[in-house]
Amino acid sequence: MVRVAMLVGEGFEDSEVEVPARCLREAGHQVVVVGASRGEMLMGKRGKQRVKVEVAAGNACPDDFDALVIPGGHGPDHLRMHSEVVEFVRGFMGTDKPVAAICHGPQLLIEADAVRGRTLTSWRSVRTDLINAGASWVDESIVIDGKLITSRKPADLDDFCVAIVNQLRV
Repeated sequence: MVRVAMLVGEGFEDSEVEVPARCLREAGHQVVVVGASRGEMLMGKRGKQRVKVEVAAGNACPDDFDALVIPGGHGPDHLRMHSEVVEFVRGFMGTDKPVAAICHGPQLLIEADAVRGRTLTSWRSVRTDLINAGASWVDESIVIDGKLITSRKPADLDDFCVAIVNQLRV
């Protein structure tokens, strides 16, 4: 069974957690919620979703997972203030495993210094940050750069989910 770490922070975009988690589970994969503090209850920014952190990033190891998904919303901005979260992302980016980030999710990739020389997309307000961090930014629903998958917004979730599931089949 494929184990997917879903890195979630307070104020996450509700649909960007709910839809990929459902798609991954329907494909037979296990989704594990990783966050800053184990046991923490997190609320989505729209108030529709609540999730409980199952594993603290400081206790998580990329070797324990087959892929990483980073939803957007305000969560990535909160999470990038936690060094153990940034180290987990940096460690994951050093593997040859799929990493998928949507909307504001690439903020964590920037903080982990993992976008230089890569091509990504994101929510439009993250564009300049990505460019300043050395990435090429494109305005497309889905961008795949090796094992890195990025997407712009909730309206792109269908493409995002298909890309993740396809990467996990490889």
